[in-house]
This record gives sequence, structure tokens and C-alpha cells, in this order.
Amino acid sequence: MDNGRENNADREMGLQDEVIKKLEDKEELSVERIFENKEVPSWRKQLTMRAFAVSFVLSVMFCFIVMKLNLTTGIIPSLNVSAGLLGFFFVKTWTKVLEKSGMLKQPFTRQENTVIQTCVVASSGIAFSGGFGSYLFGMSERVAKQSAEAKYGLDYKNPAIGWMISFLFVVSFLGLFSVLPLQKIMIIDFKLTYPSGTATAYLINSFHTPEGAKLAKKQVRELGKFFSFSFVWGFFQWFFTAADDCGFSNFPTFGLKAYKYKFFFDFSATYVGVGMICPHIINVSVLVGGILSWGILWPLIETRKGDWYSADLDPHSLQGLQGYKVFIGIAMILGDGLYNFFKVLRQTLAGLFYKFQLRNANMQIPVVEDSFRVRNSLSYDDQRRSQLFLKDQIPTWFAIGGYFALAAVSTATLPLIFHQLKWYYIIVIYIFAPTLAFCNAFGCGLTDWSLASTYGKLAIFTIGAWAGASHGGVLAGLAACGVMMNIVSTASDLMQDFKTGYLTMASPYSMFVSQVVGTAMGCVISPCVFWIFYKAFPDLGIPTSAYPAPFATMYYNMAKLGVEGFSALPKECLKLCYGFFAASIVINLIRDALGKKRSWFIPLPMAMAIPFYLGSYFAIDMCVGSLILFVWQKINRAKADAFGPAVASGLICGDGIWTLPSSILALVGVKPPICMKFLSRATNTKVDKYLGS
Repeated sequence: MDNGRENNADREMGLQDEVIKKLEDKEELSVERIFENKEVPSWRKQLTMRAFAVSFVLSVMFCFIVMKLNLTTGIIPSLNVSAGLLGFFFVKTWTKVLEKSGMLKQPFTRQENTVIQTCVVASSGIAFSGGFGSYLFGMSERVAKQSAEAKYGLDYKNPAIGWMISFLFVVSFLGLFSVLPLQKIMIIDFKLTYPSGTATAYLINSFHTPEGAKLAKKQVRELGKFFSFSFVWGFFQWFFTAADDCGFSNFPTFGLKAYKYKFFFDFSATYVGVGMICPHIINVSVLVGGILSWGILWPLIETRKGDWYSADLDPHSLQGLQGYKVFIGIAMILGDGLYNFFKVLRQTLAGLFYKFQLRNANMQIPVVEDSFRVRNSLSYDDQRRSQLFLKDQIPTWFAIGGYFALAAVSTATLPLIFHQLKWYYIIVIYIFAPTLAFCNAFGCGLTDWSLASTYGKLAIFTIGAWAGASHGGVLAGLAACGVMMNIVSTASDLMQDFKTGYLTMASPYSMFVSQVVGTAMGCVISPCVFWIFYKAFPDLGIPTSAYPAPFATMYYNMAKLGVEGFSALPKECLKLCYGFFAASIVINLIRDALGKKRSWFIPLPMAMAIPFYLGSYFAIDMCVGSLILFVWQKINRAKADAFGPAVASGLICGDGIWTLPSSILALVGVKPPICMKFLSRATNTKVDKYLGS
């Protein structure tokens, strides 16, 4: 879970357990027997106008949701369940209306459902990999000014709709071509699991069975119910937020002293929903991190005010307490990221070695005997799926030619957008990118863990240090992070989609086209959605605002650290950073040594690091969501597993979509009529005396 984007394959697969079991009971896991009387449409028929129309609507919705999560805490749960459910619901409703009117020309198939899912996930994925809550917004003057004056002056580039769209179009498609020649090796030969892709495929397959369709209808009803509640609740809360620190989101649940140190329940439907989707250990880890930092560490460092840092500093200065919050959090994130990078790399190399050995062993069998064994060892499902998958292979020359063409255009264009990012930096990135993209895609197939932002941080430090402070190293590092992150992220996403397509009998052609169309949608929709936030909320990116964009500050300071070295740190901060960096690695070592069954009570360092900068208020929301799901599972496990993700998705989507009308109201100057604020008894007495006089 880096930069908050986390995989929840187990939870997604649990959603359809009952349906899957019924499918499995019918014939030894043979899903394709159920669909054998249904014709598989050609790849062109899988790409329908209604699929792309629904994908566009859902892409706008999910871009708003992901953007809100990006700019508040950076924790982004998997939204595959809600994307699949809503895609199924919209097109199924559409086709039913047309069927009743006698105008239906093409029935809704699971392949078309897969196209919608792929397109929506690709589009909303740009809201994450586009860096609007991290490296891209980290370039802005607003974020740079929160840092102390740099040795060579402030280095920044303010957001503008034109260059953001251009940048994303230039860098977002390279990852699709970088691993395209390996589609057969990854899916057919190595049979990589891709847990999230597999879970999504099971979900879609189950929707298109009679039992699954009934369950999906009930799930959509629950999602709609809680979507409406969440939207109305967000609208109701808006009336009480006329000024700063007003409204339910500033309710001092545990008292004013606890509120000062960010311990309160802020009535956010979004993060209650996130807590229901995220595993319990994630929610508890975030809370533990909040208690450790805001409950113990920061109050202790505050006692050193005037000794470790000046008492006259601005509260947001990185030479003061704010610096400890940012850099110690960065140290934990880097420690966790480095550990998991080598862990996944080791698993990737070991898995690769094993797969090649297995492949070579199979190749040594005589040809006639080999073909007979392979044919008989494959299940009915695998035979049908492999036949279709291999029939529609995308040519290698197209992938290699596309990569070199896009790399050439990108190398020529990027220095025009970021003059600090020299053409030779870009060439070096593109030489190494396919290898790193393969490692990420292969590792994701084994572990379901994408290390896109870890590779991005690697680019920040290497390119930033190479450029140097006097030649715009901070911006060069952040821009390089964006290039690398987009390539490796889209590469692993594409392979996940190929796995989903393989299991739903969707053609690789249609998967690739829908991924390209979804990426193109995201390159336009995501910057536009971010621009609405940027213009509607002038305090966006400020630590005390409703949208503090914590990872933007962290990424900027990582780049600054890579360029200027440890001189950017306040007194004694380096020692604390060393300690927390080491602790992050040790905690991971202990977790892995104990194994999954015995390490359930040990918190995750990456999750612990997030509240170091923000506080524990959202962690309390998430733990409330986790508690609701836990109690629900104790009362009725089957119902909780079936409807929990739908309820959570409704809470997230409703509150997320409310940000659109609230942003429009802010843009046109409409302000809430009431300020609901909480004062101590002493302050209230002073206010009463003042008003009375």
C-alpha cells in the first residue's frame, strides 16, 4: 500500500464466494461450461459505444472519488467491486429498456462488462499515477513555499491545465507498450495469478449467471441506498462550514485537548467506507501510527522548542516541528518501500527462475508426447481461454515500434514542459523502464503488490542528484518520478487486465484498446477534476485545510533531500530518521519471520507513517468502519461478505461525488450559512462578555 493505493483481492473474492462455490460445484471449477452455449463476440463487437459511454460517466465519478482521497490522506482502497457493479447495473438497465422497446441489437455480455471495467480502472488510475496528490502538485509554489528557503531559491512549476494534459498524454502510454510482447509468457506460460485481476474476473463471470445476476441486483440496491445517504449527509454537513474549523468535521469527540492533537471523529462517510474495505490490520496500523506520533512523539519534541528548533518559527516551517513530522514520516515510507522492493524483487527473480526451469523441463519432452500431455493436462476452461487468447495476439513489432515511437516523441516533448529535465535524463529512464516495468508486472502477478511509487522515488533521488540543486534538481527529480511511475504503473495494470480478459474470454485486442481509451480519458478527465479542486479551494495543500495533500509535501521534500542532502533537516531529526527507517525494516522482518498466521497483530510501517503528518482523525473513521464490518461478520458472515463492499463503496462514492457540487458552489462564491464551532468554557465566557459589552 504505497501512497495509499492498496490491493484487496481477498475481500473482493469474498464478495462472490457463494456464487463461485455454486459455479465450482457444477463441474470441477469449469466456469466455461456454463457459458459454452453463448457465442463469444468478436473483439470489435466487444468494444461498443454504450460500453465507452458508461465508462466515461463512471470515469468522471471515480476520478472525483480518487482525487478526493488523494488530496485528503492519500489512502486509496481498491474500487474494482464498485466499478464492476455499477458498470453491470448501468448497461443491464440500458439493455432491458431497449429489449422492452424491441430495439436491442446486441445483448450485454461478460466481455463487454470486462471492457467497461478495464476502461474505468485505467482512467481512474491516472488520477493516482498522474501525481495530483504527490509529485505533480508537489512541484507547485504553494507546496514549495511550505519548505524553508532553498540554497538556490525556490524551484517550482504551478499547475496549469494545458501542460498537465500534455505531460500525461506524453508519458502515460509508454507503459502499455513496454510489456506488451510478454503477454503470452506472463499469462499462458508462467500462469501468473494476478489476484486482483482474477478476483475481478470471478466477479464479472458471476454477474452473468442467473444466481450472480440476482446477487448483483441486491448489491447494487445496497450500494445505491448508502450512496444516497452519504451524498445527503455530505450536503447536510456543508451548511455548517461557513468558516475555518467549523462543522461536524471539527467535532472534538474526545475533548479539546485530544482535538488539538488530531484525535477526533470527523463524521466522514468516505473514510468509514474506506475502513470497511481495507483489511483490519491496515486500519489498526494507521491508528497505532497516529497514537505513536501525535500522542507521544510530537508532544515530546514540542518540549524541546527553543532548543532543537527556534520558538519564533512559523508553525508550517520545515525547520520546526513540521519538519520532524514530514521527514520522520518519509524515513518510515522509504524504509518500508526499500524492504518491500528487495522482498518483491527476490520473489520475482525466484519465481522467474522456477518458471523458466519448468518451461525448459516441458520443452525436453518429445514433441508428440508433449502436445498430448499438455492438451490433456489443460482443463476445459484453460483450453478454451488459451485458444482465444492466442488467436488474438498483438504483434511484437507493433509493441516495439510503438514504444520507440512514443519514447522519441516523449524525449523531444518533455524538455519543453520541464526545461530542467534534460533529454539525456529521459533516454536513460527509457532504457531502464522496460526492465523495471517487467519486474513490477511480474511481481504484481505473484504478490498483487505494485511498487510503482517506489520506482518513482528511485527516479527522484537518482535524477535529482544527477541534475544538482543549481540546475533545477528538485523539479527534474519530480518530473522523472512522474515518467517512471506512469510507465511501471500502467504496465502492471495492463497485465492485470489481460488476466481478467483471459478469464472472461475477452480478446487481448479489446483489452488493449479499452486500456488505451481509458488511459486517454484519464489524461483529460483527471487534470480537469484536479483543476476544479485547485480553483475551488484556495487553501489546497495547506496542512490545516480540508485538502492538505500530504504526499505532495512529502514528495517535494524527498526531491529536496535528494538534491541538498541532510542539511535540509532540523536539529536531531537525522538521528530520529535513522531510527524510524531501521524500525520500519525490523518490523517488516519480524512480520515475515512470524508468517501470516502469527503476524496478524504486528502493524504495517507504511500505514503507520501516513498519520505522522496528518493526525489520527481519519484513522478513527477507518477503525469505526472496520468495527462495523467486524460486528457484521460476527452476526452474519455470509451477508457481510456479500454486501459489505457494496455498502462501503456506496459510502465512498456518495461523499466523493458530493465534492463536485460543493466545488461548483465554492467557485461561484456561494458560502454555507452557518458556522458550527466548539469552544472551551473559558473561551466561551470571554466571548459572551465581549458580545454582552
